[in-house]
Amino acid sequence: MKKNFRNSAILIFPFLLMIIVNEIVRPTITEKAYSKYEITAMNSDDQVLDQCTWNCHNNTRFCKENHVKYLKPYYKYTDTIYFGMISLLQKTGNYGLANIILLVVLAPLLIWFFIVKSLNIQDEINLYKINNNE
Repeated sequence: MKKNFRNSAILIFPFLLMIIVNEIVRPTITEKAYSKYEITAMNSDDQVLDQCTWNCHNNTRFCKENHVKYLKPYYKYTDTIYFGMISLLQKTGNYGLANIILLVVLAPLLIWFFIVKSLNIQDEINLYKINNNE
């Protein structure tokens, strides 16, 4: 029972935290919200020099020139991964759905699976230590 609660909490807590933070911040946003396909986002689409907006999603070059500080020497590595992932998502024919399935559902589930597996193995190690010390 304790393991089930722990495992469920590990899966649900990050999403819950993200929702809480977004809802706390939402009333403080004064810019006009970005809207596309009848969906309204929290952030604007304005080109702002001191923060990322939806413009950074739609115009990576602007973001890299104005917001990235520490990764500039590593663009030769990160750009390959970043633009490769975007290309992969676009090749599916439905970028938005593929993005949600791969990056919002499958990647977190995979991370969760490995965290739970690691904790279960650690529990077995601890139990083994306790049983062999007696």
